[in-house]
Amino acid sequence: MRIAIYGGSFNPPHRAHALVASWMVSSGAVDQVWLVPVFEHAFEGIHQKSLAPFSLRMAWCQAMAEELGASVAVSDVESRLPAPSYSVDTLDWLARAHPEHRFHLVVGADILGQTANWKSWDKIVDEYAPIIVGREGYAHEESLSPGAPTFPAVSSTEVRARLKNGESIDGLVTPAVALALSKDNPWRK
Repeated sequence: MRIAIYGGSFNPPHRAHALVASWMVSSGAVDQVWLVPVFEHAFEGIHQKSLAPFSLRMAWCQAMAEELGASVAVSDVESRLPAPSYSVDTLDWLARAHPEHRFHLVVGADILGQTANWKSWDKIVDEYAPIIVGREGYAHEESLSPGAPTFPAVSSTEVRARLKNGESIDGLVTPAVALALSKDNPWRK
């Protein structure tokens, strides 16, 4: 089976994450999408990345996955690997644990300028054929995978700011994630 590994902070997951996961399956690019929240971000403290507890991010991803259907699952694999989390190590671990699957990494075109700082980006390209999707407001259209659309420029940063200020997040997250955040909002004043 072709599995898309869609890693990220998911701090929290938003509507564009859901759209990307849905497109991956509905387009036939892959058979399943596994959402993989980072346990400890490799760039935490460098790019002002401060994460909600892993258990909350897992729960939010699970809520979104259940909403999207059986072709989208959530993996806690990074909680079992050495921290900080590096994509190549996660992919290598998954490939060894599940040799029956072929894994692809999903990345947004907005991160292409950062891959020089990634551990073993060349190996990821060679062994895990990244699927590159667009993000509104970012260039690199020539880098997108064939047929990949450009998704809305929704950001977790915006969702967190609205939650912190008690503002509506309607349209920024899926209904199930909105419900989960209404119960567990670590950014509430």
